[in-house]
Amino acid sequence: MEEPVDTATAILASAAVLLREHTFDDISYRALADEVGISERTVYRQYPTRAHLLAALSNWIEQTHFPLPPFVTVADFRAAVHERFRAFDASPAYAFVSARASTISLTLDAEPAYITRAIEAMLDVSASTLNRRDRRRVAASLLYFSSAMFWARLRTGFDLDAGEICDAFDRAVGTVLARLPDATWAEP
Repeated sequence: MEEPVDTATAILASAAVLLREHTFDDISYRALADEVGISERTVYRQYPTRAHLLAALSNWIEQTHFPLPPFVTVADFRAAVHERFRAFDASPAYAFVSARASTISLTLDAEPAYITRAIEAMLDVSASTLNRRDRRRVAASLLYFSSAMFWARLRTGFDLDAGEICDAFDRAVGTVLARLPDATWAEP
């Protein structure tokens, strides 16, 4: 017996299935409605614009296909991101949707993503001497370097694989952290 799925989740799951054969731009609301067995109007009620659909699909993909393992130390963070980049390489269509979604800015009062909260918590423990402004700057840098956008730029712009992107990530994170005074960091 299958668990019941809400309409919004069914739409997102169907969009993910369609991504295996089509780009996001080629997936119509009509195709989603047909795949789920609902009316096109119902898809529009759930996701009034393609930007809403893209943001929701990206969040769903991040949670279902690219969950980030918990981390407390910088070494754990690096290992978690390495695992994530390998997962991006295994499912590039999904990773590119996540990268593209990060370029839109919906006017939603959304909670910070898990990774944002986890990076801030890691910095609270690992770099307790940082002032709030510098902690936010470092967190923003680490968030970008661990993102699907960073992976996508290196993958498409330089044709790097996950291992090479992990090396670039390690160098970038090392550079950011090396500039911090009075902080103790776990080595990779």
